[in-house]
Amino acid sequence: MRSDINKPVWLGACAAGIAVCAALNQGVLHPLWVRNYAPKNLSVSSGLAPDQMLLALAGFREMVASILWVRADTYFDQGNYDAVLPIIRMVTWLDPKQIDVYSTGMWHIGYNFTDEQSRSDRRYLPSALALGAEGAKNNSETYEMYFETGWMWFHKINDQYDNAVTWFEKASEKSDIPPARRNMLSSAYQRAGQLDKALKLYYDQLNKAEISMKEQLDQVTAFTARQQRDTVEKNLDVFLVRMSQRGNFNADGTATELFDTQPPFDVGFSAEVSVIDAAVLRVRATWNVRPVGTRIRVILRDADYPNGTDAGMDFGASDSVNLDPPKNLTFMQDELFIRNRRADKKMDMSRDPTMYTFSKDKYYLDFYYNPRSAPPHIQDRFGFLGEGMTDKNYLNTTARNGERVIFHRMELTRDMLKREGEWIDKMPILRTPNFIEGSSTRTGEEELIKVPGLLNK
Repeated sequence: MRSDINKPVWLGACAAGIAVCAALNQGVLHPLWVRNYAPKNLSVSSGLAPDQMLLALAGFREMVASILWVRADTYFDQGNYDAVLPIIRMVTWLDPKQIDVYSTGMWHIGYNFTDEQSRSDRRYLPSALALGAEGAKNNSETYEMYFETGWMWFHKINDQYDNAVTWFEKASEKSDIPPARRNMLSSAYQRAGQLDKALKLYYDQLNKAEISMKEQLDQVTAFTARQQRDTVEKNLDVFLVRMSQRGNFNADGTATELFDTQPPFDVGFSAEVSVIDAAVLRVRATWNVRPVGTRIRVILRDADYPNGTDAGMDFGASDSVNLDPPKNLTFMQDELFIRNRRADKKMDMSRDPTMYTFSKDKYYLDFYYNPRSAPPHIQDRFGFLGEGMTDKNYLNTTARNGERVIFHRMELTRDMLKREGEWIDKMPILRTPNFIEGSSTRTGEEELIKVPGLLNK
């Protein structure tokens, strides 16, 4: 082939191809992206260098996406998390099949933005969930983004458990999901109170694992299949024992003292909150449960927080990925860890004024405990659904649509939280009527959990 003859023709064809790609991007793809995917506070040109923009318009979108994602690694290493956000959004626009970017973006948005005391900025969580939903929609052929979104509900939000079930169920429908990840659906069923479904899934998983183990001829895959079978069998055995001891197999459905969860145990919750300095709280609480393992959720938020709920918010209410959450909202979530039946914790929000703006006049401080996510040794007494737990003052069955939880709300004003107005020289102190002044005595013996065994005397 004579290059001197074909070179002009070849160059002309390349130029024409580039022009067509650019026209297609500018006339069709870019307007479509702006309408459906573009962040409202970020333009395309602000995220791309001129040469990268040219490549994108010429049809090299995946190449530009890879270049940008490599650049994001540098920002991660430097701890410059804010700079990563627009890159995540840009890469998912340029290449919607970049599942790793979607999953990493969800984790980054949901976990990496914290205050000086390592509390997550939960104003970002609706955007993290929206990014996961978008990733699942653009990659519906695989389980991965369905599972990642379910995991965000299950682990990070740890509330509104039906949402974790919904996403894990969608992930389990995909043929490429590993058995170990399908097992997570059983745990989600338990938290959602769907014990029959959890039991059925364990049996289904065990049956599939035994079939797979018999079909494997290679030693490595056979070993993996056996491990899966053994794991599911162990989980099933433990689940059956717990259901039996906790009374879930009781034939007539009545509660008797034959089971470990009966009679219901009064947890004896009480609390005192002192605003010891501007935006600094000291929270003390009592809890009549001796073994360690109790974590009581504490949430401080604007009284009119959008989509606010009792001890939380509707995290899944938004379907848009907003990289810059509203600056005038305050939402703080922390935990009280109980030792020796008491907790005493300082919650300092003064060093994070952009995260805790306190721009409203009225605030809710909620205390919340749900035994559905309690550790097993606590559930052995309280039951899967809290049937073995009560509180004569603060047992609540309306905050979570019939679930048995502990819930109490206090109300504070901006002046109280900022120590302004009448509170400049006077410390605001709020108490539950049953709070008893006292100090914890650590004997060591009270922190032991004694488990019966063959070697016990």
